[in-house]
Amino acid sequence: MKLKVASLAMLTLTSTPALAHTSTVVEHSSLLSGLTHPLAGIDHLLAMLAVGFWAAMQKPALRFQIPLTFMLVLLAGFMLGQMAINLPVVEAGIATSVLMLGLLITTAARLPASVALGLSGVFALFHGYAHGAEAAASSMTLFAAGFLGSSLMLHLCGGMAANTVKTQLPALAKLAGLVIAAAGATLLAA
Repeated sequence: MKLKVASLAMLTLTSTPALAHTSTVVEHSSLLSGLTHPLAGIDHLLAMLAVGFWAAMQKPALRFQIPLTFMLVLLAGFMLGQMAINLPVVEAGIATSVLMLGLLITTAARLPASVALGLSGVFALFHGYAHGAEAAASSMTLFAAGFLGSSLMLHLCGGMAANTVKTQLPALAKLAGLVIAAAGATLLAA
């Protein structure tokens, strides 16, 4: 177990950021492309895992409300992106979400529900918008279903990881948060 964790940490720390968005619309034409899209960029991958991880560290009601809020606003952001409404600083918003989620995990922050849900929504808005701005309108439904499903699975994986870590290796939760925050800082600097 320790070797796997150390290997994962090393891979995360030595990988280069792969941003999942471009400034032009990319033809996403299938459910499969939507399912794989959040896995293709370290920014989305870490954010989705971190949302689940951080939510699992909260009081029981927020453990479900944080990911649910994220998913609903993710869809709203996607629709805004599809409508070509201009949302400024999308990439910086995404990178900041990764940084802040890492810090929230590192500090085991338990914020008031309104603040936690508000942050979750703001983070989701940027991620959803980026997906929506990239997806071609002709494939919106299939792509959206795929990326929402994949995002939910990543939230669940993050939550399961948090539950395992907090009972077996609590210091690893802080390390995971620091790695995520460092990745967010690197994305912001890029």
